[in-house]
Amino acid sequence: MTATATVVEELRTALGAARVRDAGAELSLYRRDAGHMAGVAAVVCFPVTTAEVAACVRITASAGLPFVARGSGTGLAGGAVPPDGAVVISLTKMNRIRSVDPTARRAWVEPGVLNLDLSRAVAVHDLHFAPDPSSQQTCTIGGNVANNSGGPHCLAEGVTASHIVALEVVLPDGAVTVLGGEDPEPAGYDLRGAFVGSEGMCGIATAICVRLTQNPPVVRTMLLDFDDVESGASTVSDIIAAGIVPAAMEMMDRLCLQAVEAYIHAGLPVDAATALLIEVVGLRAAVDGATEAIVAIAERRGVGGVRIAADEAERALLWKGRKSAFGAIARIKPNYYLHDTVVPRRELPGVLAQVYDIAARFELEVLNVFHAGDGNLHPLLLFDEREPGVMERVLAAGDAIVSASVAAGGVLSGEHGIGLEKRDLMPLMFSAVDLDAQSALRRAFDPDERANPGKVLPSPARCADVQSIPAGAWV
Repeated sequence: MTATATVVEELRTALGAARVRDAGAELSLYRRDAGHMAGVAAVVCFPVTTAEVAACVRITASAGLPFVARGSGTGLAGGAVPPDGAVVISLTKMNRIRSVDPTARRAWVEPGVLNLDLSRAVAVHDLHFAPDPSSQQTCTIGGNVANNSGGPHCLAEGVTASHIVALEVVLPDGAVTVLGGEDPEPAGYDLRGAFVGSEGMCGIATAICVRLTQNPPVVRTMLLDFDDVESGASTVSDIIAAGIVPAAMEMMDRLCLQAVEAYIHAGLPVDAATALLIEVVGLRAAVDGATEAIVAIAERRGVGGVRIAADEAERALLWKGRKSAFGAIARIKPNYYLHDTVVPRRELPGVLAQVYDIAARFELEVLNVFHAGDGNLHPLLLFDEREPGVMERVLAAGDAIVSASVAAGGVLSGEHGIGLEKRDLMPLMFSAVDLDAQSALRRAFDPDERANPGKVLPSPARCADVQSIPAGAWV
């Protein structure tokens, strides 16, 4: 019996045969996340308790096999792509909300709980979970923790790290521990902070204590359109410079508006060069004041139209447009490649101009829809993978966009993570000393580097060539 066959048998003894799958057709479903890279899993298992997760990890440790934890697979950076021969530990069946404390505004949830399901469950207490990625209907809380996810409303509320109080974690040797705690000042180092955003390299979260946020008393959502992208981007900086921090401030360009309007029929300004979707929340007087100030700032930048949602139904429709953007682009091209860089707000007009120039240079269409308030760009390069040679152009354009963003004082990723996609581009931002420090932290959790190996941190050999696209099978 091979080592892998032995592992499969041991996993079936621990979990039962029905929750350990190794048939070829089943394994093919777990080759990739929502990005373009793929690997080959040896086996997929579905634990339902912390003890079962620990058993899975111990079995892989005994066999010296790598493992990768997986949620819904909505990631775009290859973070959940299994290294060849890895054991995939799927957490989708660990989907219980264990407890809710509305007074303390906290809840203990399992990693497979869907982001939007959590907010729906606590809405009865007039609470919600603030991080709201565009994939919130399908992404899991465990995945949000792994990637330190954000979303449109992270501008005012902060990304996932700001909303995690404590974590029950299975370490890479199978030990179970708790990082952080519900005390205001937990003892020891902030290992909770180190774990959030570690992309599965430090272990597996099996229970998560989240901080819940009170629903605001008044919400106002507005759509402002402009005849040129620069005016819209400059309005974003002007609003923040005026001391106004909206709950969300999103930008959609003309191609995005046209694709979304054809899908949801919301009366979007499809002839505008760009539109800002802005939401302000709080007490009525503060919301009224902020709305008036934002409109006045936009008027100085030549705003074309100002649309303020009249009711919750119209607000929901506008947000449906923003969060449906990725799906709507299938009306233009069947495939897209999405990057996730962040640039200083003052650099938005210049970097956006470069993004359009880069797309034109590589003969590609680009659609921009992004978190303008914090400079988190999401350029979508549109293509048809059946076209010969197109993938090489797409990857080269993606590299150029990342390089332009970093050169403008930005960073490689805002919320999607590094994964495989940007692993070999890490030296654009970090020195060898920086990368060694990050590697040392990772090894403190996982000395054998079996937890999601090959992600985030480039090998010393790869550091010599920062222009290469990360290894992986592009499909």
